[in-house]
Amino acid sequence: MAQMPHFDDLEIRSASTRAADMAIALPQQIARAQALSGYAGSLDGVDPASVTSAGDLAKLPVLRKSEIGKQQALSSPFGGFTTRPAHAFTHIFQSPGPIYEPSSTAPDWWRMGRFLHAVGIGPGDIVHNCFGYHLTPAGMIFESGAQAVGAAVLPAGTGQTELQVMAARDIGTTAYAGTPDYLKIILEKADDMGVTLNISKAAVGGGALFPSLRDYYAQRGISCLQSYATADLGNIAYESAAADGMIVDEHVIVEIVVPGTGIPVAPGDVGEVVVTTLNPDYPLIRFATGDLSAVLPGMSSCGRTNMRIKGWMGRADQTTKIKGMFVRPEQVAALVAHHPEITRARVVASRAEEKDLMTVYIEAQHSDPDRYVQSVMDVLKLKGDIVMATPGSLPNDGLVIEDRRTYD
Repeated sequence: MAQMPHFDDLEIRSASTRAADMAIALPQQIARAQALSGYAGSLDGVDPASVTSAGDLAKLPVLRKSEIGKQQALSSPFGGFTTRPAHAFTHIFQSPGPIYEPSSTAPDWWRMGRFLHAVGIGPGDIVHNCFGYHLTPAGMIFESGAQAVGAAVLPAGTGQTELQVMAARDIGTTAYAGTPDYLKIILEKADDMGVTLNISKAAVGGGALFPSLRDYYAQRGISCLQSYATADLGNIAYESAAADGMIVDEHVIVEIVVPGTGIPVAPGDVGEVVVTTLNPDYPLIRFATGDLSAVLPGMSSCGRTNMRIKGWMGRADQTTKIKGMFVRPEQVAALVAHHPEITRARVVASRAEEKDLMTVYIEAQHSDPDRYVQSVMDVLKLKGDIVMATPGSLPNDGLVIEDRRTYD
């Protein structure tokens, strides 16, 4: 069956039609949020009917993930930010913090089908889904997208690479979903085993897709496109085959603001991504992602008409995604606090052979890095190299997380 050029007519709306639709949907979402205890005090006095565009949103306060965490500590599990009680959702996920996120099996609840369709995935495809299913929602997010486009799923997760290769061969998986670099690990294992896989499409997220890695996949006959999504918001933006930026999803409103503020930047300037979702179950109004991006002028050459952004351009704060997982400054502080002899620690993200690397530099009186291996795993949730540094030798520049990767 030939794939339709677009997922639905929403993608090809005129600017005036999209604005008219937003003028109806946005006030409804503001009214839903006002009725929730999580927004108590922050939206008081706002007339929902006066908020009909992205420009109108700029007068409302920004919501940060830390605030959701604080509210969840007072009102478990969702902090008064959902329109349904916890038992009315089909899944409850946990992200570092911890932060709890709801999920539903309602059709394409995370809105990932639009992206998978743009990748070319549809009926007849079997998706090798290497996103995690345990506690975190990424696996379910992409599975719901596969269901939306009529594709089957192998819920593979990560690890046991040889078994993954065997399953991909035996089942005949045709598409990959996962972090950008894990597919390379699977392909290299397949080469070692003398196995030829039929994967020709890749839908990736959870980290930057570096140009060299995209080229590597292209040389192997795999078309690889990336999405920009979060556990809180679902799909925010996605690439199409035109590869000319990331197209904003039709059910979110994206603003680019001066980091740490709610003030919109000048057109084209780099700033923090702030998102308002139109999901009626989980209304997030001006949610600050902490990610940097910029708006691209015009529309994609693929014919989709919504706003485009450049994609992920780093973090507005020191929080850094390594191997698909966020590492936050407060986690580094917890590592230091866990060992009284540690005076300072610094996490460095780097890259080698198309793989993310994490090195943890520790200033302490002890010189044995093995002493801290388990603590790094427990606190940072990732394996990394540990380098012992002489007390006082780490730069005194305020950084506890340093990203040395380049994104050009």
